[in-house]
Amino acid sequence: MTDRDTDLPDWYVEVRSELDRRMGLEVLELTPQRVVGRMPVSGNTQPYGLWHGGASCVLAESLASIGAVAAVRPDRVAVGVDINATHHRSVTSGWVTGTATALRLGKSVLSYDVSLVDDTGARICTARVTCQAVSPRRPNISN
Repeated sequence: MTDRDTDLPDWYVEVRSELDRRMGLEVLELTPQRVVGRMPVSGNTQPYGLWHGGASCVLAESLASIGAVAAVRPDRVAVGVDINATHHRSVTSGWVTGTATALRLGKSVLSYDVSLVDDTGARICTARVTCQAVSPRRPNISN
């Protein structure tokens, strides 16, 4: 965890993914209605030095999924089932900050609008993410 993660709920450590760690995700704010986080551009670029569009999708889906988990826990988990992202402009350095705002927090379907901006506040991507609340899978134990 980073210093920025210290004010987050205790359960967040359990849902933080290896992909989020590898990409440098820092969650700054976390409620079911709104999740704010950021990722460094460095290490998340395409071969031309531009922020990778896939990194935008990872950031958007991670923030929305974390918010959805906050809304349905502790009995259920949330998984992403749909993402639509429009890339508006490129970025080559600094951080990309995302804000996932709940559109609907239903019992089984949760939807978020996600805005990603660069360090100047210019929007680089707009995404919509839909998550589904499901029962957690039991560990697969084989003989």
